Amino acid sequence: MSGTSTKDTADRKTRVTVLVALAANLVIAVAKAVGGLLAGSPALLSEAAHSVADSLNEVFLLAALRRSRRPADRRHPFGYGKERFFWSLIAAVGIFVMGGCFSVFQGVEALRNGAEEKLSGYVAGLIVLGVAFLAEGVSLLRALHQVHKQGGAAQGMRDPALRTVVAEDGTAVLGVTLAMIGMALHMVTGQVVWEASASLAIGVLLVYVAYRLGREAKGQLIGEAADPESSAKIRALLDAQPEIDSVEALFTMKMGLDSVLVAARVDLVPGLDSEQVEEVAVRIKRSVSRTVAEADQIFLDVTDRPAEEGRESPAATGERGGA
Repeated sequence: MSGTSTKDTADRKTRVTVLVALAANLVIAVAKAVGGLLAGSPALLSEAAHSVADSLNEVFLLAALRRSRRPADRRHPFGYGKERFFWSLIAAVGIFVMGGCFSVFQGVEALRNGAEEKLSGYVAGLIVLGVAFLAEGVSLLRALHQVHKQGGAAQGMRDPALRTVVAEDGTAVLGVTLAMIGMALHMVTGQVVWEASASLAIGVLLVYVAYRLGREAKGQLIGEAADPESSAKIRALLDAQPEIDSVEALFTMKMGLDSVLVAARVDLVPGLDSEQVEEVAVRIKRSVSRTVAEADQIFLDVTDRPAEEGRESPAATGERGGA
């Protein structure tokens, strides 16, 4: 019960973090878009596209938080934990298409056709970007604070929703900085190449971030193993059992943020009857779940080999063979 309560508390905190980021991005997106259109600024319009993409992604992440905690049913006996990874992948695609590609397009168009801005346009644009920098910074600090509260980068960044918010806000702060530099240099030199270059740099940055987030989500969706520390604990526990002669194979897979499937093929020592095998299997499963809390789906393929067969097995003779 305490484990469930802890998960719910973490989800509520993550939901608040996502909502803070959503509110900031919606306000900033409108301000950037209006300022970009009035000023005719490619860098500002690129940042507006960035904020729109981030806002849509926060909606995806809220859906992930809600849907991933649904209980298992007949169609999904292992639960819906991987929905968290799926919606994170959709968010990465959104960053790539709506943010990265549009920013690159704006930069190329500015280089081809140029862009004229009035002094009032520069001033309005820089003010909008300054406000955006503060808002994005507050959202980033909120996300980093939660990461720290959840055990630092190693633990807090396991949550794809929180990881995406940190990546988005961090990229937004850097993107706004680039846009401000590009606009200021355009204003000083009168050369649009500076602002166009800033737009291109923002686009490349967003494409890279989208690639990294998408790669993480893809690995989890197609069946990523539990972290090496957890796998090592499980193997050490199995090896330490007196009834287990050898661990032939150990497989783990993340089924959600706090759910891991464990499947092990083990050879038992000779001489155990069926009742003893059942008792051993139950005890081992309980030990594994106590050792690794997220291991909530545990399957053991056990073999009680006769003594003669054990003496002639590849493990006993040193021969190699497939399991």
